[in-house]
Amino acid sequence: MLDKFTLIERIDAILPQTQCGQCGFDGCKPYATAIAEGRADINQCPPGDNAGVQKLAAILNIAPKPLDTTYGHPKPKAVAVVDESQCIGCTFCLRACPVDAIVGAAKQMHTVLSEACTGCERCIAPCPMDCISMQEVAEPATPEIQQQLADRARERYHFRLQRLARDQQTRANKLQQKRVTASTAQTAQDMPASKQAIIQAAMERARAKLPGHLAKPQA
Repeated sequence: MLDKFTLIERIDAILPQTQCGQCGFDGCKPYATAIAEGRADINQCPPGDNAGVQKLAAILNIAPKPLDTTYGHPKPKAVAVVDESQCIGCTFCLRACPVDAIVGAAKQMHTVLSEACTGCERCIAPCPMDCISMQEVAEPATPEIQQQLADRARERYHFRLQRLARDQQTRANKLQQKRVTASTAQTAQDMPASKQAIIQAAMERARAKLPGHLAKPQA
């Protein structure tokens, strides 16, 4: 019997790596994990179609079942295309793409890297200009090429997760640095009062040691 980690890896290797989220999970690896843990069924992946269900059933040594079309229907292979004349550079599609297949910057026109696009359609809904559409493309010529594309998409997906984690850590570090700087500045502002209090206390102690007539403040 396969251990959990190996089982997840084998399930993930079969999934199409579109990272579309139609299965109800935020990517193929989370879906693979859910299947291995018994939290999801094997027939929730529309891009994988019934052929994918049969492969998953074989790994788990269970009977295959029809694709559950409540999660969606299989579609021809397609890639996203941006109408550059309508794009306003809002970056919403960049943030939605699970494999970093869209390039551009704020207030600049965006372009889809068709060779990296998985056809997940996650960039369409966030676009405020409705300037992204799907364009059908030829299916991979062989299963080997199809697997290569899936492996490449998996790498891009995980690289994006790592990039997002680094960005989050960088923001946290900058925020912490701002807090330290603000605290240091506040301490510097408070320092004169603190020194005055120390000096005043020292003077009081010194006066207490003097003879009574000398300890009285001068008029």
